[in-house]
Amino acid sequence: MSGPDPAALGAACAIMVGLLLVLARAFLGPTTWDRILAVNTVGTKTVILLAVLGFLARRPEFLDIAVVYALLNFIATVAVLKFVQHRRLG
Repeated sequence: MSGPDPAALGAACAIMVGLLLVLARAFLGPTTWDRILAVNTVGTKTVILLAVLGFLARRPEFLDIAVVYALLNFIATVAVLKFVQHRRLG
């Protein structure tokens, strides 16, 4: 049994660097829309990171978790955008 795939490990590191950059954008702003977009991007990158980590660990059930997280990220983003635009959810 060999170690982890170097390409997948490099991809995971690149995703982590991207996550740090997007988190900086989420904290620095300058507008609400920039922050919402950054948080949505963090969710998307997290889904990709879960898929890559599942590949590295040879655990295909990580893909199921990634799909559920992607759906939650989408629903939360739509709810936040609706709230910011209308100041109510109902």
